[in-house]
Amino acid sequence: MKINAAIAEAPDTPFRISECELAAPGEGELLLRVEACGICHTDIAAKQQAMPVSLPAVLGHEGVGTILELGPGVTDYAPGDRVVVSFGSCGQCRNCQNDAPGYCDFGMVYMTGNRPDGRQSLSYQGAPVTGHFFAQSSMASHAVVSSRNAVKLSADFPAEIAAPLACGVQTGAGTVLIALNAQPGSSIAIAGCGTVGLSAVMAARIAGCESIVAIDVVAERLELAKELGATRTVLSKPGMAEELLESGGVDYAFDTTGIHSVAIELFNALKARGTLVCAGIAKPGDTLNLDMNALMASGKHVRGVIEGDAVPGQFIPELIAYYHAGKLPVDKIIRTYPFEFINQAIDDTHSGKVVKPVLMMSAEQGE
Repeated sequence: MKINAAIAEAPDTPFRISECELAAPGEGELLLRVEACGICHTDIAAKQQAMPVSLPAVLGHEGVGTILELGPGVTDYAPGDRVVVSFGSCGQCRNCQNDAPGYCDFGMVYMTGNRPDGRQSLSYQGAPVTGHFFAQSSMASHAVVSSRNAVKLSADFPAEIAAPLACGVQTGAGTVLIALNAQPGSSIAIAGCGTVGLSAVMAARIAGCESIVAIDVVAERLELAKELGATRTVLSKPGMAEELLESGGVDYAFDTTGIHSVAIELFNALKARGTLVCAGIAKPGDTLNLDMNALMASGKHVRGVIEGDAVPGQFIPELIAYYHAGKLPVDKIIRTYPFEFINQAIDDTHSGKVVKPVLMMSAEQGE
């Protein structure tokens, strides 16, 4: 079928919304009419080639839409169901079988926009293009997605709220509530007040953290962090670890920036046996250099995290419940844009005008 999709042609050129050909859904897949798609830093990183994604490509991995057609073998969904679509996983490897699909053996294959068998469902100007990003490529009017990463939504749940739950909010909240299992009365420092960081702030309040320190270089973002639950804000700068240590340090630290110097400051601000989690995408080749003696003597933990260690089918319904209860006010970080304004949305993200842009596809698009 013919669809409209946002084509990433090169790192330094704008997205181009063009007509593409989309194949029918294969085994275990769904054909989706897309209602909304969040724009995530990972999409931008892929376009700029900080990730090994072949261009041209259709990106997008926070899709929400209505199922139009089922692929062979799909039994848990029906045409007309609304779903939010998260990251892809195989369901068969050891990590998938142990409720850790973010660390799927084929995870990088899906993240780079391929199926394990190498097939592509999208073609542009008569040639195949990367069109299975995170097993969805939902910056389009329609998408073929894996049924494994689809989570059912009610008929009336807002698409613009559901979209960020697929990745950005899931990563931030999941890191605090699942990966760190933050305990009531504990302290946490969160560097970077974008979607992931601010979601972590909201989750820290849900977890009952007594001290929630938000760190950023933009004063307006810090004010928003306070509105969402931060008990203290710190401007990111060299030596900020000393400022945090003056109040006793923190039990947990969460870096969403991918900046080596920031992660080191957070590590230094940890209490003994504290944990630093890193989820930011760093520049290719960047390394985290730690004092081995300090690591050994303090008993500190350092680890990476993908998608907050979440199982989307379990965690996204929890996030929706938190939203309904008023505990996860993600609407305060979202701004919607018509699909054709995709480049403006990205510019506004870079300039700091918006935290979480969500593209809204036309309600009149054909089926």
